Amino acid sequence: MMSVPLAFAALALAGAAPIPLPETQAAATHLAKAPAAKAKKPGTKKAAGKRPSKTQTAAEAQPQPERELSSGAMQVARWVAGSGDNQALPYIIIDKTAARAFLFDAEGKRLADAPVLIGKALGDEATPGIGAKSLSEIGPAEKTTPAGRFLAKFGWAAGRQRVLWVDYATSVALHTIPPGNKENRRARMLSETIDDNRITFGCINVPMAFYNKGVSPLFQKEGGYVYVLPDVKPLEEVFPRLRVEAVLQANASTRGQQ
Repeated sequence: MMSVPLAFAALALAGAAPIPLPETQAAATHLAKAPAAKAKKPGTKKAAGKRPSKTQTAAEAQPQPERELSSGAMQVARWVAGSGDNQALPYIIIDKTAARAFLFDAEGKRLADAPVLIGKALGDEATPGIGAKSLSEIGPAEKTTPAGRFLAKFGWAAGRQRVLWVDYATSVALHTIPPGNKENRRARMLSETIDDNRITFGCINVPMAFYNKGVSPLFQKEGGYVYVLPDVKPLEEVFPRLRVEAVLQANASTRGQQ
């Protein structure tokens, strides 16, 4: 998860030299050390590191069944749509505890949802200076997907891979499962449970259909917002404006009763 200082973020997003992502750079030997899922599940019979079957690859490319939003995701969705916090841009809500992404257009209409792979470690903060560390220097507890509100835009990563940069300073991006990974990620994404969805260094992996047919068309021109829900922190601590919205709704309700 190597990065450059935040001051150069604008240059990279504009087409300057790309920075490496842990999933895409030539550090396969380091990534291969990650443990496999604890228990076998449907679709995980093949050993980690082998090429996925055509059926499995096709399944990942298909839209997943629509899921209901959790209470936290619903609260954030209502706040964003009601307040216009997305600044008339499309947005994605990443529910880490549900290992799922929800895509919305600029008007707040829900368009799609999909399973995601996220940082291996529980946590809502990025370790200070994580973007300047080499992969070998990143400890297990540092492999988090930070929570918060991020203005995301497309840019380039190492290998000329185009990704949606969520937090450029810490090299957290949203992209599809990289080819040649050694961790059986497709099976993890397609499994019925969410315990094995925690496998990345912090990036967010999404299915091809969700990325190519949903995220790319909506975010390619001006970008959009990504709201990453917390693992541990209270929701209102990560999104303080939720408190304001709650007060406004309470006052409106009181006035309506008078």
